[in-house]
Amino acid sequence: MHRNLRSFIELLRRERDLIEVEAEVDPYLELAEVHRRVIERGGPAILFRNVKGSRNPVVTNLFGTERRIGLAFGPKPEALVREAVRVAESLLPPKPAALWQSRKLALEALRLGTRRVRRAPVAEVVDRPARLDELPILTTWQEDGGPFVTLPLVYTEHPFTGKHNLGMYRMQRFDARTTGMHWQIHKGGGFHFHEAEREGQPLPVTVFLGGPPALILSAIAPLPEDVPELILASVLAGEKIRVADNPLEGFKHRLIAESEFALVGRVPPGERRPEGPFGDHYGYYSLQHDYPVFNVEAVFHRKDAIYPATVVGKPRQEDFFIGDYLQRLLSPLFPLVMPSVRDLWSYGETGFHSLAAAVVRERYAREALVSAFRILGEGQLSLTKFLLLTDTPQDLRDFRKLFEHVLARFRPESDLFIFSNVSMDTLDYTSGTVNRGSKAVMLGLGDPVFSLPHEFRGALPVGVTRAEVFCPGCLVVEGVSFS
Repeated sequence: MHRNLRSFIELLRRERDLIEVEAEVDPYLELAEVHRRVIERGGPAILFRNVKGSRNPVVTNLFGTERRIGLAFGPKPEALVREAVRVAESLLPPKPAALWQSRKLALEALRLGTRRVRRAPVAEVVDRPARLDELPILTTWQEDGGPFVTLPLVYTEHPFTGKHNLGMYRMQRFDARTTGMHWQIHKGGGFHFHEAEREGQPLPVTVFLGGPPALILSAIAPLPEDVPELILASVLAGEKIRVADNPLEGFKHRLIAESEFALVGRVPPGERRPEGPFGDHYGYYSLQHDYPVFNVEAVFHRKDAIYPATVVGKPRQEDFFIGDYLQRLLSPLFPLVMPSVRDLWSYGETGFHSLAAAVVRERYAREALVSAFRILGEGQLSLTKFLLLTDTPQDLRDFRKLFEHVLARFRPESDLFIFSNVSMDTLDYTSGTVNRGSKAVMLGLGDPVFSLPHEFRGALPVGVTRAEVFCPGCLVVEGVSFS
């Protein structure tokens, strides 16, 4: 669809889905507040042309509506994934007719991956030493520990196998040449660093900003560990991702040719610095913790580079629309990877990891728990905190109806499973220990066992100031603040 960020911006301009701000805007809090007010109203993408303290314009809210997601990627990626699943199912066992019918998909597969080019627009200028203080990096919330890069495409390779990871990990700017690297051990880049650090080696890192919009989504996508993100990026882009050799001696990572910036450097073993706080996508601040340090040795960029950014916070923000699109795109793959799981959905209103639901098979007693453990053992799905399961086809996107369906079949004494002291999302602060906490599985299987009440008429308990019916069988209550 779009070979680079500029192609997408130009389309948004033609579609009148972009506003261009000529007035000077401060990257410290002000720009983020403008962004939040625009996205709250379902407004357009924003190109800030005059950012205080920097020569680079900033673009935000690129994906903040379903319409712009559609403009970025079109219907083809979803159709291609569905066709790939259909072909995979029809080829087991292989049949000549099925092989012939899948020939178009084989041609599409030739477009996947990367293509080496000689000329890289991102290499038009190289700043060495790095001057990160000249980039318009945003401070988005008042209690943030500093300015953070919020759309970094962090490229690493496994120090021994060479397999790559393209992930999105926030980066706090410490000074002109160093940032934090918010690697979590659950994520691919963090695993690569763990392996390198164990051997006492620095890990080479290249951070891209901008480029094909497909890169941003593929870096966020909850792919299985061994599925290359650049393959998904080429599916979304409809062509191979263009890469070029790094012209600097000693750096083997290729550059994403059409990106706006490329930050090149290393993360040394054994070094940590306090990172955070940061106003995160759960709607609260993640606290200050020690994280690895990225030493930036050079910055490549276009002559007129545009700095892409986003602002996260209490849902719904821009990442909500990205997450929902990725789920629609990848949902046909779930039954292929997990045959007992018919459908699966995580709820962006909760920050995605906090709540998920699935339709599963229940051919024998408690088979649903087998599916639950399968889901909770799959990549980033392992960070799910609360999982609802049913064996009846449901529209999982309609949470009220789904929850009513589960409650009518839920026996508290036998259908709620709580697991304590297990691995959790680093950003989950519900326990006193980072990366550990509890999670739960709730079953609503078979025929209804309860007739659910539709209204509440009782007296409110002490401390509860208001109660409203969310759905039959469920009240939402409001009370005094907890401290």
